[in-house]
Amino acid sequence: MTVPYCGPPPSPDSLALSWNLDPILICGLVAVSGLYILGCGRLERAGRGLESKQKTWFHIGWLITALALVSPLCPLSVSLFAARVGQHMILTLLAAPLVIAGRPAEALAAAVGLQVPRGPWKGQAPLLAAAAFAVLLWFWHAPAPYAATFSSTFVYWSMHISVFGAALWLWHALLDSRNSSVIAKLASGFFSSAQMGFLGALITLAARAVYAPHALTTAAWGLSPLEDQQLGGIIMWIPGCLVFLVCALLVLAPALSDPEPQAYRRV
Repeated sequence: MTVPYCGPPPSPDSLALSWNLDPILICGLVAVSGLYILGCGRLERAGRGLESKQKTWFHIGWLITALALVSPLCPLSVSLFAARVGQHMILTLLAAPLVIAGRPAEALAAAVGLQVPRGPWKGQAPLLAAAAFAVLLWFWHAPAPYAATFSSTFVYWSMHISVFGAALWLWHALLDSRNSSVIAKLASGFFSSAQMGFLGALITLAARAVYAPHALTTAAWGLSPLEDQQLGGIIMWIPGCLVFLVCALLVLAPALSDPEPQAYRRV
């Protein structure tokens, strides 16, 4: 029997000590943080340094990312579908926007000797980013791909990297104030809110449990597989719907007060 990447299902008594201390993962997390610090230093010496608050946002977001992956939430996600969904929500709705607020692309590019202009990013496509995030979110929460992450470390990390990467792209498109397409950002926020809320609702209201890896692992936590699935659906439904909806409204607010809407300006 294949042991999932995060290990065997933990018991409630052993959960607090069940940390994921994978040296490759920890080295990767430290390496990215180190490259960001190096890049920030090079930008500072070039007179294009990032603001202190931006660097703080990145480090907070990256710390949350690390904790979501190495803390007992990782093995708990083997037992409970709700924990896996909670892990995804922490990464995509909390860590990703904080990381993006730290402008990591500029710092990491500077760390490896590349040049990234600080003007508008011509390749920015909020609707495309929202579509990619939706496709990956729905794909990895379908029963078969979801089950495959428990039998293959490669598939497990394919899920996390693709979903988190798409979330970073989406949040960059939504939060970058230099992007001229207010309408596209607004539509992306509303679409992301609707699709995540709808997926969460489908999971919550399903008549039976459909996630086979948790068929025998929820009883220790006082939940039936269906109750665990319903809890996971609610965790996705309400926060996912509200966060992107609020983001869309925040994008809309300055546009309504602007006498010359950005959508009609020449770029």
